[in-house]
This record gives sequence, structure tokens and C-alpha cells, in this order.
Amino acid sequence: MRLFIRSCICLLLCRCLVGVAQEPGGPVTVLRAAHLLDVRSGQMITPGIVVVRGERIVAAGGAAAVPAGADVVNLPGLTLLPGLIDAHVHLFLHPGRGENMQTVQESAAQRTVQATLAAKADLWAGFTTERDMGTEGVGSASTAIRDAINAGEIPGPRLWVCANAISILGGHEDALGFNPALFIPSNADVVTGTNELIHTIREQIKEGADFVKIYQTGRDQFIGGHFFTPYQFTEAQLAAAVEEAARVRKRVAVHVMGEPGALYAAEAGVMSLDHAVQLSPQTMQIMRAKGIPSVPTFTIFQYFAQHGPPAERAFMQEFLNYKIQEFHKQVAAGIRFAAGSDVGPFPHGTQAEEYVLLARYGLTPLRAIQAGTLEGARLLGASGYLGQLTPGYMADVIGVPGNPLQDVSALQDVRFVMKAGKVYRLPSQPNWLKSYWKMWLNQNSQ
Repeated sequence: MRLFIRSCICLLLCRCLVGVAQEPGGPVTVLRAAHLLDVRSGQMITPGIVVVRGERIVAAGGAAAVPAGADVVNLPGLTLLPGLIDAHVHLFLHPGRGENMQTVQESAAQRTVQATLAAKADLWAGFTTERDMGTEGVGSASTAIRDAINAGEIPGPRLWVCANAISILGGHEDALGFNPALFIPSNADVVTGTNELIHTIREQIKEGADFVKIYQTGRDQFIGGHFFTPYQFTEAQLAAAVEEAARVRKRVAVHVMGEPGALYAAEAGVMSLDHAVQLSPQTMQIMRAKGIPSVPTFTIFQYFAQHGPPAERAFMQEFLNYKIQEFHKQVAAGIRFAAGSDVGPFPHGTQAEEYVLLARYGLTPLRAIQAGTLEGARLLGASGYLGQLTPGYMADVIGVPGNPLQDVSALQDVRFVMKAGKVYRLPSQPNWLKSYWKMWLNQNSQ
């Protein structure tokens, strides 16, 4: 009897194991395009074939086998690349009103609705992963957008989010320039001292933040022909913030324009220095040693130099010129760069301009593309499953016309978008994005 029972158990286990082995793992889709760009080697592979099962890539290259019964998507004339990663976005900002006025004039509900449209626009433009660098006055609302996207309730990029950025009393984004007799809410979480800084970090993590953002410098000025931007937190305070975030396996990113704030941030071991207009040789040496990338955000500087308030355009052009000059030094120093655009004040879905500017001001087209794929994934701690068209990685795939290694502006003309194995855009679909921003331009011109 015991032998019979054991035999039955073994038979059941074998059947279960066979069932697991035969589990298909999801539908199979094959993307067949003219070319595929290996972003790690820079090799252009012809033809470009990517085989997807469920959410993951199972094969990629020019000779990948097409399984029987697979759904084949033909993309003639297109080059396949990994989905783009924008490491600095603001889904809760839009063009037309200053950041402070959006906080004053628009409700949190209204701004959250607009953020869902911004997320769709970014995904449509080929950005399958993004790091939202602060809601600018709407607290932890970004967690709701992230969670709704993850649940498949709304379309959008895979998101890493913070809440409000953290600043000091009277510092960057602390509702400056208003009547002091009135209560105007800040666009940042304002703290005084290390204890309040740690308390605020704990509160943000409690509300679902994936990382912490700190405003480390401001206000930016040229005094006697020299760039000046005061630091907001000491190295010891930043180190305390990094330690507190690390306690729960989180990290800290900083908005930082120049020295000595940049040095303090690098010494503290932050995850990235965003904007990073001015970096001293000492700061860049620490960044190289610790693997800390700069996120240059050229597009926002160019946008305000061309489209900002008329009284500020001359300063922004001077600022942009200075940034370009300093960027050449940063490229020569060999630090890492991750692509981030600071999209929000300019239209969502148009931020592939960042790759054009990175290539114009010192990076090769391949390195600019790597900044928005390999380096973006590395910054987010996701280099094991994002940023490459490699078996086992998430099936985040875009298609662009032509050869982006010869003309990186091809990334501004994304025709095909797949995220986690789901197709969101095909070449035959009308350009919804242009219609969306035409509506915005009409509203803002009234």
C-alpha cells in the first residue's frame, strides 16, 4: 500500500513538472525590421529581428529563428532600438504657465489628469522608462500615476518617482517672489536642519517614493563674469540624507548647478548630479571613482533661451553658452552621462531633442544613445533587464527610420513602440502626439 501511494505521488509530481515545462510563458511576437542597433557594441545588424515571449525578449539579431505560429510584425525601413530612458522628467508640469503659477492656479486633481496625458505622450514618443524628478507641489501624486501604469489602467512609461523635491527655507522652489503676507504653497518640501531632512525623507518613502530628490543649489547668477550658485545643504547633511535613504535601499538624486554644492553631493555619494552645469576637476574625479553620472538636461536650457520670458532669455542664452563650454570639459574628463531632458516646462513627447544636443555638444551619436539606454538603466539600478535588446531583458523596443548612428535626430521620429511585450504604436497609426500638442499651443496662445 505504501509503495502504491509513493508511486501515485511520484506520478503526480512528474505530471506537474511536465506541465511547468510545457507552460508557453505567454504569446510569441516577432518584430522584423530593416535593422537592429546593438547599443552596447554600436553594431548595426541587418535584418533586425526581435523575438518576444510575453514581456521578455527571447532572441534578437539578424538570424533569430521565427517560431511557428508567432505573430509577426513587419516594420520595413525601420531600425529597432531599446526603449528610451529619460532620467529627468516632470509629468506634473506643462508649458504655458510658470511652475509657481501651476501650483497656485491648478488643483492637484487637474494636474494629475494632465500628468496622465503627459505619460501617454512620452510613451508614444518612445520613452518606455522615466524617472520623475518631482511633482512640483503635488506631493506624492506621482505614486498614483506610477501604480496605475503598472496595473495597466493607463498607458505610460515604467516610472521611478519621488514626491516633491526637498529644499531649504527661502531656497529653490520655495514660492519666491510672492506677497509675503499671503500663504503661497511651496513647490518643494521645505526643511531646516538634518532632523527635518530625515523626517521628510521618511515621510516621502512612507508615501511610496522610489528615491529622494534634493535641491542642492540656487539662485544661479553671473557676478563679475563668474558663475555663482549658493549651496543649500552641507556635505554632512547630504551624507545623512544618503545614509537614511540607503537604510531602506533607496537613493538620493540632486538638482545641482555648480560648485561647491556639486562637490558636496559627489562626496556624499548621491545617485546622480542633475543639470551639473559647473563641475570642478575634484568633483569629476570623485564622480569617476564612484560611478556617479551627470544628467545634463540640455533641452530645458535651450528651451528657456528660445521660449522663456523675454526678460530672462538673454540670461538663459548666456547660461546655455556657459553650460556648453563646461560640458566640453566634462566629456574630456571621462565622467558618465545619463540622458535626461527636464521635460514638462516644454511639451512632453518632444524630449528626444536631448540626444541631438548631446551629440551636438560633444558626445558621439552612439554615446548619446547609450546615455538614454545603457546608462539610464544603470542609473536606475535596472541594467540587468532594461536598456538593451538582449534575451531575458524586458521587451521594450522602438523603431525609427534610417540610421540613428548617422543622424541621431531619427530618435525624434519614433514610428513603433513596444513596452513589456505590448505594442503601443504602429507606423500606420495617425500622429496623435502632434494633435495633442497642437491643442496645447492653441490653449496657451489665447
